[in-house]
Amino acid sequence: MPVSKLYKLYLSPHRSYFKSLKNLLGFVPGNLSLYRMAFRHRSVAVQTRNGSKNSNERLEFLGDAILGSVIAEVLFKKYPYKEEGFLTEMRSKIVSRVNLNQLSRRLGLDELIELDSRIVNFPIKQGSLLGDAFEALVGAVFMDKGYNFTREFLINRIIKPHVDIHQLELTETNFKSKLIEWCQRHGKDISFEVIENAQGENVKLFTIQINVDGEIFGIGIDYNKKNAEKLAAEKTCIALNI
Repeated sequence: MPVSKLYKLYLSPHRSYFKSLKNLLGFVPGNLSLYRMAFRHRSVAVQTRNGSKNSNERLEFLGDAILGSVIAEVLFKKYPYKEEGFLTEMRSKIVSRVNLNQLSRRLGLDELIELDSRIVNFPIKQGSLLGDAFEALVGAVFMDKGYNFTREFLINRIIKPHVDIHQLELTETNFKSKLIEWCQRHGKDISFEVIENAQGENVKLFTIQINVDGEIFGIGIDYNKKNAEKLAAEKTCIALNI
C-alpha cells in the first residue's frame, strides 16, 4: 500500500473518517474535504466569503448528472431491444428519491450525514436528504477520481450488488400519473394543494395535500416540491387501493 494511503488510514488526525469512507467506498479518498461536503446538509452549512453555502447541493447537482449517465449506459446495454420510453422509465425508477433513500440507508450514509438535530428527531422532515447525499457522494468521487473511476465504482460497488433492476422493472413507481389516470377514469376531481408547514415559514419544506372529490387522502412533505407530490400520490394510491 502506498505511503500516502498508510498515513491517511493509520497516522492522519482524520484516520477514523478515512477508514469509515474506505469501508463504505472500497477505496481511500484523495481529497477528504470533498467527501465531508458531500455529507453536509444545508441545515448545518455556513455561508462562505463569496456568499454561497458550503452544503452538498452543488455536488448533488453534479452527481445527479454522472449517475444518470452511468445508469443510462447500463440500461442501454442490458436492454438492447427496448425503446427510449422504457429506458427512461427504468432510469427514473433507479434514481427515484424513494429508491436512493433506501440505497443510502443500506450503505450506511445516514451515519455520516451532518444535519441539524431538529431534523434527526423528526424523520418526516428528512425527506430526500439521504438520496441527495448519495448523489453528492457520486459528485465527490467524480471530482476526486474522474469519470472512468466513478463509472466503475457505481457499476461494481453500487449497481451490481445493491440495485435489483429486474425487481424495479416490475415495480410501479409513477404514482402521480397512476392516480390522475384513475381519477379521470372514474370521474373524480383531484387537486394537489400546497399547504402551510406546521413548522413555520423558516423551515424550507414543501407540504402537498391531495384532495379527491374534496376529501383529503394523502399528504407528502419534502424539501423538493415534486418529491412531496410523489409521496402524497403514493399515500393516496394506497388509501384508495389503486
